[in-house]
Amino acid sequence: MKKTFAAVLMLCATVAVAQTYPNKPVRWVVPFPPGGGTDLISRVISAELSKLWGVQVVADNRPGSGGTLGLGIAAKTPADGYTIVLGQASNIAVAPGLYAKLPYDSIKDLQPITQVIATPIVIVSHPSFPAKNAKELIAYAKTKPGAVTFGSPGNGTIGHLSLEMLKSMAKIDMLHIPYKGASLAITELIGGQIVIYGSSMPPALPLINGGKLRALGVTSAKRLAPLPAVPTIAESGVKDYEAVNWYGVLTPAGVPKEIVAKLHTDIVRILKQPDVQERFKGEGGDIVGNTPEEFAAFMQKEVPKWSKVVKDAGVKVD
Repeated sequence: MKKTFAAVLMLCATVAVAQTYPNKPVRWVVPFPPGGGTDLISRVISAELSKLWGVQVVADNRPGSGGTLGLGIAAKTPADGYTIVLGQASNIAVAPGLYAKLPYDSIKDLQPITQVIATPIVIVSHPSFPAKNAKELIAYAKTKPGAVTFGSPGNGTIGHLSLEMLKSMAKIDMLHIPYKGASLAITELIGGQIVIYGSSMPPALPLINGGKLRALGVTSAKRLAPLPAVPTIAESGVKDYEAVNWYGVLTPAGVPKEIVAKLHTDIVRILKQPDVQERFKGEGGDIVGNTPEEFAAFMQKEVPKWSKVVKDAGVKVD
């Protein structure tokens, strides 16, 4: 009887907290430096939440260790809804296979709220490369093992691993050349020092449209509206291939379900605003806004998928 009464009291307290949430400033942890995609998305949504809630939602940049430092900080804070974090494929799905020790467990220590945006990779080449599309790239690589060099923004990035996945699934041999950032890799590609590169859409699209680069294929499950003639890797002969970068909102595990529901409702409402959608167009992806359950199921598939890619490729962090 006493246990039942205590449980009822706890439930009432939880509901009361959820009804008044938030009544003080909320911290939004950004696990990367100012200026990148994670920072932009975080600041847009946190600013809109501040207006909606009438309390300050403060963006707090905590970069380091490929985004794992900030995610670890957020995961270990009290599960009261007053810490939010924007995770992404690299520190949620790739990191468990890439690092021997992490300050968090992607599945156990974090509560998914909603996936915000999914951003595909476009595989580009110098216009002089003989292959005109992904199918021809695969055929070329099979006849000349190791002759195709591909650049990336660094070891363990989605740009790197998406092409390692292509190597594995298409059974081809290509040589990886890591760079310190995307800008240098693209410059080297334009100059002909490397053969192909897996790029996000924003820097690649003007170069493709200007004839400085050729789009061979896209890594998403469907073709992209800005590049309707460019085939997906899956339709180029690599069945079930899909590799996208993505961003999602999370809190520490254990946040009351009523607060999780409020966070989900309010953030999805913001993602549907035309001005917010216009801001996110520059990231070159699709806005998602799925449920916490759908996002959790997606994460549970992504972690083993990318861990396998890391293991098969023998990737080591710098």
